[in-house]
Amino acid sequence: MAASDADDRLAVLVPLAQEGDQRALKEIIQIVHPIVLRYARARISGGRPPTAEDVAQEICLAVATSVGKFQDEGKPFMAFVYGIAFNKVTDAHRVLSRDKSSPIDEIPDQEYLGDTPEDAAMVVAGSNRVRELLDLLSERAKEIVVLRVFVGLSAEQTAEIVGSTAGAVRVAQHRALATMRKAIENEREGLSEDWG
Repeated sequence: MAASDADDRLAVLVPLAQEGDQRALKEIIQIVHPIVLRYARARISGGRPPTAEDVAQEICLAVATSVGKFQDEGKPFMAFVYGIAFNKVTDAHRVLSRDKSSPIDEIPDQEYLGDTPEDAAMVVAGSNRVRELLDLLSERAKEIVVLRVFVGLSAEQTAEIVGSTAGAVRVAQHRALATMRKAIENEREGLSEDWG
C-alpha cells in the first residue's frame, strides 16, 4: 500500500477505532506493522533481544492501546505512530546498552540450517556500519534519513512527521547524505594511504 493510500485509509479507520470498532483497530495495526518494522530494522540491529521485530510489536501494542489519545490536529496519524516508534526504539537502545550478555534458554537438539554465523556477522557488521554513519548526524537529520531512505516516505510525509516543510526535509536529507558520503570517502582515503 502506498504511503498516501495508507494515510487516507488511516484517516477513515482511526475515528472508527476510537469509537471501539475492533475491526478498524485490527486494520490499523495491519497497515502500521510493516511500516514500523522497516523503521525498527533501520534503527536496531543484532540478533539479541529486543530485536527489531520485538520493538515493532511493542510499537503496535502501544498504538493499539493509545489510539484513543490521538487528536487530529492537522498532522497525519502516522506522525503519532512515529512518535511512539521513536520512543520505543530509544527504550530498546537503553536496554541493549545495559545488557551485554547473550544467553540462550537451552541447547538445540538438532543442527540449525538457517543463516550461518558468518552470514549473521556480515549483516550485523553492515547494520553497525550504517548505524555508525547515522550517528554522525543530529537526531533530526538521522530521523529524516531513516524516514526517507529506510521507511520510504515522501518528503511531504516526512515533513508532516518532523514538523517541517518538504523543501527543508530535502535539504536536510541532502546534507545528511553528503556528511555520510564524506565520512566514507575519508575512510577510503585513509585505507588507501595505509596500503600506499
